[in-house]
Amino acid sequence: MPAAQPRLPYDPWPRRPPSAAEPVTVNLRKAPADVEIPWDSHDWAQLAYPIAGTIRLATADMAWIVPPLRAIWIPPQVAHTVVMLGQVELRTLYVDAAAAPLPLDSCRVVEISDVMRALSEALAASPAPAEPRRGLMTALLVEEMRQAKPLSLGLPLPRDRRLMALCQALLDQPAADLSLEAWAARVGASSRTLARLFQKELAMPFGAWRQQLRLSRAAALVAQGRSLGAVAAELGYASPSAFSAMFKRAFGQSPRQFFRQ
Repeated sequence: MPAAQPRLPYDPWPRRPPSAAEPVTVNLRKAPADVEIPWDSHDWAQLAYPIAGTIRLATADMAWIVPPLRAIWIPPQVAHTVVMLGQVELRTLYVDAAAAPLPLDSCRVVEISDVMRALSEALAASPAPAEPRRGLMTALLVEEMRQAKPLSLGLPLPRDRRLMALCQALLDQPAADLSLEAWAARVGASSRTLARLFQKELAMPFGAWRQQLRLSRAAALVAQGRSLGAVAAELGYASPSAFSAMFKRAFGQSPRQFFRQ
């Protein structure tokens, strides 16, 4: 008899998988800090957003840091893994593949509208799949997903093992301020080789990739209520104003505007 599989501290599976009769189902679960959900894929799509805390989701070639009240869209059959960055309260919408309102070729981070949040909460509180009101709410929720604004919170990931070692170390410690030469000594490649690999595999230089990572992490820290000064210091910016200016260039809004509800 096969050994029982160990229980995860967080169960990512839906209580009721979506179907043609019930195109969207909703779960709300809490997870302790640093929980990692192993690589997995599903027949359905998912739209997951933290109500509290931050998650990091990775596929074979991309990673996303998803702060509270932003959502990550995961198409059917896309293998992914998730790490909880702190304690997380995560609402997940499971969407039948035939009803998927967003592209099926890749993950993306999108804004969550007030209407989308309210509808997902109402669906979670409405357990009867055959209830007519639930069908109307589901149709409107799917349309809200279709209209959701995409956000530039994705980071390309490399396939070269040496470059991946560097990128993974920075994902774990975004404030690490080592030069490319110092990273080269750690991962067993010359700085010239790493610079070439950044351009070849990630289509950007080392500094731009690290900046994009830090901005994504900064969005999560601001969402947790950290002061701009604390975020700027933690991520290596010279001042809060320098951090705010960089954030606004990247996202088109100041940090406070980005998270104004």
